[in-house]
Amino acid sequence: MKLESSQPLEYSTSQNQLNIFGFWVFIGAEIMLFATLFTSYFTLENRTGNGPTGAEIFEITPVLIETFILLTSSFTIGLAIHAMRLGRQKAMLAFFWITLLLGLAFLSVEIYEFIHYVHIGAGLQTSAFTAILLTTLGTHGAHVTFGLVWGLMIILQIRKRGLTAENAGKSFIFSLYWHFLDVVWIFIFSFIYLKGLM
Repeated sequence: MKLESSQPLEYSTSQNQLNIFGFWVFIGAEIMLFATLFTSYFTLENRTGNGPTGAEIFEITPVLIETFILLTSSFTIGLAIHAMRLGRQKAMLAFFWITLLLGLAFLSVEIYEFIHYVHIGAGLQTSAFTAILLTTLGTHGAHVTFGLVWGLMIILQIRKRGLTAENAGKSFIFSLYWHFLDVVWIFIFSFIYLKGLM
């Protein structure tokens, strides 16, 4: 059995290597964005004024559903990249589609959650707490929405051109982005929802 010593497809060109490095720099900037949001949240979480507290508005069921969906999507995007490295384009695209469908399901639950918050009077103008809560959740949701569009564009490129070094690099970078969103969600789940429910 012959072992291959070549690099994975996504690292096979110097341009791809530069793009991946550049994306890690971008992730650093994104970490600062979410760190700022979390810091603001921790500063304002008790400033509820006449509005509700986290314990009064948070519901554990939708949050657990969102967490399960997003963690599963992190697994499926990992399977997509594994299939890509094996040169299995159909399997890769199937796992990409599953990832995007899970992302869409996550977004649907989050939209339901937003509508619920506004319906019970926890809007952007209710208090400093609800404003920073909705801003933090909305920023993450906007990133997921962007990821869905980006992932769809990658699928269309691969279907049109086949699996190339260029779109393999794009796919790998997308997977890093998606894993990053999952990590951010774990922080949201742990330090906003679970802490707020206690």
